[in-house]
Amino acid sequence: MNAPIHAFVFDAYGTLFDPLSLRKRADELFPGRGAELCQLWRAKQLEYSWLRTLMQRYRDFWQITKDALAFACKALQLSCTEQQRDDLLDGYLRLETFPDVAGALRRLSAHRLAILSNGSPQMLRAVVESNGLASLFQFILSVDALQLFKPHPAVYQLAVDQLRLPKESIAFISSNYWDIAGAASFGFQTFWLNRSQLPADELGVTPTQILQALTDLQPSREAP
Repeated sequence: MNAPIHAFVFDAYGTLFDPLSLRKRADELFPGRGAELCQLWRAKQLEYSWLRTLMQRYRDFWQITKDALAFACKALQLSCTEQQRDDLLDGYLRLETFPDVAGALRRLSAHRLAILSNGSPQMLRAVVESNGLASLFQFILSVDALQLFKPHPAVYQLAVDQLRLPKESIAFISSNYWDIAGAASFGFQTFWLNRSQLPADELGVTPTQILQALTDLQPSREAP
C-alpha cells in the first residue's frame, strides 16, 4: 500500500515542455533538416549531462545546451551562423508545453506542485513564465544548486529537503524512463508518462504507474 501523496514533482523537459517544439523553427533555418537536428540536439544534451556528472566536470544546462547544439550542427554538416544558433537557443527559453499539461496542472492545483529539473535556474524561470505557469508551482528546483545532474540520488534528495516531506509521500512524474528509474531507486512514488508507448528500459525498476497522458494523473484523495 503506497503512502498518501502530499506533493507532485515534475520533470521539465520532455514532460511539461516539448524540446521538439523547435522543429518548425529549425526547419525554417535548415529546410528539411529540422526534425533530425532537434532529435540529435536533445540526445546529445542528455548525454553531455550524464558524462559531465561522471567526469565531475560540471557546466550548467545552458552551456550544455549550447554545446549539444554545436555538436549536432557539425555532425549533420549544417553551417550554423551565430545568429541561427542564438535564434534556436532563444527558442529553448520559450518551449511549448505539451497539450495535456495545462489541464493536468489545473486538476492538481489543490496540491503542492514543484519542478525538479536539470535546467539552469534562468532557463526554468524563462520557460515557466513564458507559458504562464509560475503561479502553479511552489518550487522550481534546479540541479545547479548541487552541480550534479539527474539521475544522481542527491538531486532527488533536493526535492525532499525543500518540500520537507518524506520521500515516500512525493509523486515524481517524468516522460524519461531513466529519470523514473533514478527517482524510483531513490524512493519516490513514480509515474512514467509514456506518451509514445515505448517499452520500459531494462534497469531493474518498475514505476508506480504508467500514464498515457498527463491528465491520467489522479489527484490524491488527501489534499495537503
